[in-house]
Amino acid sequence: MLKTWRRLLPLAVGLLLAACGGEDWGPDQHGRPVAAEQLEGRWLVVNYWAEWCGPCRREIPELNRLAEELQSAPVRVVGVNFDALQGEELARAVEALGIRYANLAQDPAPRLGLAPSQVLPVTWLVDPQGRAREQLSGEQTASGLRERLRALGATLP
Repeated sequence: MLKTWRRLLPLAVGLLLAACGGEDWGPDQHGRPVAAEQLEGRWLVVNYWAEWCGPCRREIPELNRLAEELQSAPVRVVGVNFDALQGEELARAVEALGIRYANLAQDPAPRLGLAPSQVLPVTWLVDPQGRAREQLSGEQTASGLRERLRALGATLP
């Protein structure tokens, strides 16, 4: 029951913020606010992960590589912990797994209209207008994600 509440609380907060016209995306893994201008108007690669997920662990270096390669492009890689870890717990998990891209403490699913997934990892490609364009289940590679983004119309270096 506690696990269910931990998972639903960020969704409820996200819905509340969206209804109130809140612009930021909540805190990242360091507790810093993620401002709207950091993510909106860009392609988003939204990756859901968990510490206990082997394929998630294997794809993190690929997502790190993609985030670094596309720093100058209008693309942002963001992570979301499937188990809704918060605060220090989230920060420790991100550090332990070597994740170098931003991780949202608040699930963006309500804001972006993302359907819940029963498999991990799952990666969503979201266009600059905030529309979910593709859901990719399973382990991804940097080159595969670049290819999918280009196929959807993203201009990449």
